[in-house]
Amino acid sequence: MSNPQQALPEFVSRQVSEAKRFFLNLAPNAESDLEVVCGGVERMQPDYVVNRTDFPYCAIELVAEGEGTLEVQADEHALHAGVVFAYGPGIAHRIQNHPANPMRKFYLDFVGRDAVPLLREAGLVAGETWTAIQVGAFHEIIELFEILHRNAQGEGALVSSIASELARLILLKIRQLRVADGASNSAAYATFERVRQYVENNFLKVDTVQQLADECHVSAVYLSRLFARYSDCGAYQFLMRHKMNYAAGLLMNEGLLVKEVAARLGFADPFRFSRAFKRTYGIPPKELLRPGQ
Repeated sequence: MSNPQQALPEFVSRQVSEAKRFFLNLAPNAESDLEVVCGGVERMQPDYVVNRTDFPYCAIELVAEGEGTLEVQADEHALHAGVVFAYGPGIAHRIQNHPANPMRKFYLDFVGRDAVPLLREAGLVAGETWTAIQVGAFHEIIELFEILHRNAQGEGALVSSIASELARLILLKIRQLRVADGASNSAAYATFERVRQYVENNFLKVDTVQQLADECHVSAVYLSRLFARYSDCGAYQFLMRHKMNYAAGLLMNEGLLVKEVAARLGFADPFRFSRAFKRTYGIPPKELLRPGQ
C-alpha cells in the first residue's frame, strides 16, 4: 500500500515530483529464497541526485523516460529510456537527473538467497561489478512492473508469494530483452526497433518476411540477421506471434468461428490458419471456441 510522505522509510528519495509506491515488508527475511520489500515508479525533480555508500536491499531500476547519469562502484553510465541498473548492500552508487529532461523510473527492492544469482543471470552483476544494461522492448518490462504494483496492493496470504514470482519474471524478462553491449547505439539496433514497432502496429497488413522487409525498406536477408542478433525468435515467428495472439482474442472474446478468424487474418484456407495457430500455441484453434460453436 502507499504510505504518506512523512511515513516514508529513510532510504526512499523525497526528490520526486510524483510517485506511486508499494511496501510489502520492510523487515524481510534475508534467508528466504526471494522476498520483495517494496517498489514503484517515480518522476524525478530536475535537481534530483542520490548519493549512497550503502543500501539495505538489492535493487533494480528501469528508466522509462528522461536522461541522467549513474555512477556505480566508480563506473559511470548514461541513463536513458530502456536502461536497467542494479545496486545493493555495500555497493556505492550515485544517480543524478538531467534537469532539462527529468527521468521517470520504475524500481524494485528485494532480498533473498536467489537475489544476486538472479541479477547475475540478468547481466546486472558480472563478477564483483554491478552495472547498467540496455534492454529492448522495455515496455514489456514496464507492464510486469505495473502488474506487480497492482498485486502488491492486494490482501491475503498469497500476496508476498505472488510478488516474489513476479519479481523473478521481471528479472527473467530483463535477461531475455538485454541488448549486447554497445548494440543499442548502433544503426542496426535502431533499424530492428523500427521494424519491431512496425510489426506491433501493422501485423495484420503483412503476411511474409519479404512483405515486412519491403514495408520497412530493408532486404529480407538483412531483416533475418537483425532478428537473429536482437530477438529470441525469427522475424516470421515474431510476426506470427502477434497474428495468433490477435486470433486467440477473436476466438475467446468475440466468439468468431475458425473460418471467420482465418478470413480476418487474411488466410484463404482455414486449414493453413489452424496449422499456424497450433505451431504457435501447441493446440488447434477449435479448442478455444466457446461451447456450442
